[in-house]
Amino acid sequence: MRSPLRPLTRRGLLTGTLGSAAMLATAGVLAGCGTKGAKQTEAGCVSEDLSGTEKKLAFSNWPQYMDVDESDESKRPTLDAFVAKSGIQVTYTEDINDNNEFFGKVQNQLAACQGTGRDIVVLTDWMAARMIRLGWIQKLDPAKIPNVAANMLPSLLDRSFDPDNRISIPWQSGLAGLAYNGSVTKEIRTVDELLTRPDLKGKVTALSEMRDTMGLLLQSNGHDPANFTAAQFDDALNKLKKAVDSGQIRKFTGNDYAPDLAKGDIAACVCWSGDVIQLSGENEKIRFVSPDSGVMLFSDNMMVPNKATHKANAEQLINHYYEPAVAAQLAAYVNYICPVKGARAEMEKIDPELAANPLIFPDEAMLSRSKVFMTLDEKQEREYESKFQQVIGA
Repeated sequence: MRSPLRPLTRRGLLTGTLGSAAMLATAGVLAGCGTKGAKQTEAGCVSEDLSGTEKKLAFSNWPQYMDVDESDESKRPTLDAFVAKSGIQVTYTEDINDNNEFFGKVQNQLAACQGTGRDIVVLTDWMAARMIRLGWIQKLDPAKIPNVAANMLPSLLDRSFDPDNRISIPWQSGLAGLAYNGSVTKEIRTVDELLTRPDLKGKVTALSEMRDTMGLLLQSNGHDPANFTAAQFDDALNKLKKAVDSGQIRKFTGNDYAPDLAKGDIAACVCWSGDVIQLSGENEKIRFVSPDSGVMLFSDNMMVPNKATHKANAEQLINHYYEPAVAAQLAAYVNYICPVKGARAEMEKIDPELAANPLIFPDEAMLSRSKVFMTLDEKQEREYESKFQQVIGA
């Protein structure tokens, strides 16, 4: 098992590769990529599956998102087990460093109904939704992934961009919530405390990821971040703006809030659960808080792009990772929320302490108060992102 404090996190890479301003500029350009000519249809872009004669598979993932053998980092135990069991040779590449950056790598091929050389890609909810909207992802065969139907967490079912779980299957999940350093401040319980409590003024950071920060604020106003109106978004944004204008919020960050929280340079923040697992391993006074109003749930999803020629092989791999024992072995290494029911019991055999960690295996109370941000269309994506960036000063 890897060290609980790692120098680089998968979620950090998500926002760290591009700064907020660059993210906005890129999002503005790419949101327009759904114009006529870029979109595909299932009938218009047919993919041939060669899995019957070619026992191979190309898998693109984020760095540090697969278990490795500490004594020999060229070995990936769960992936090696799949190869041994299936006979399918897997070319595993860690070439996804940022959602928008990866989109830029593959958009020309997918817009033209051409192959990318990849059979599985792993992308975050909102980017998965965009690519599904563009018709660039193949549908999966439920009969070939029975473990998914049997073992996916209920909280990950019926997502708006893929309600039938036919196109995108969660690889790992995480939570956006609050955190505080008990060495420098007392406990916080609510988003409103974070944004208004006088003793925290100037000692607070929030995330530059619009969906996570705004999702929490929508919840704090009693609105559903999975289904909200433009007026409700604006109300939440006004609350955020007041906290910015008053000096309550020091800055907006990617995961670079983590060292500041560890040192006590900031007292509290909007955070990602994976970071807090690492920090709390070094300082137990750093605590993750599930706000009374709820948390945001995000996932990174396995998908088979159009023109991938080994879909059935990919389905075998997806099914493999939804075996509880395999999922537990992976989760013991990456420390994100495991999307597989039954994995917690298997984790108890590996590491009872991790099995008891609510940030890897949240209880039903926490999951029942978690929401996935509403799927946005192209116009909404441009509009909401622009308004948010104006408030955070990017």
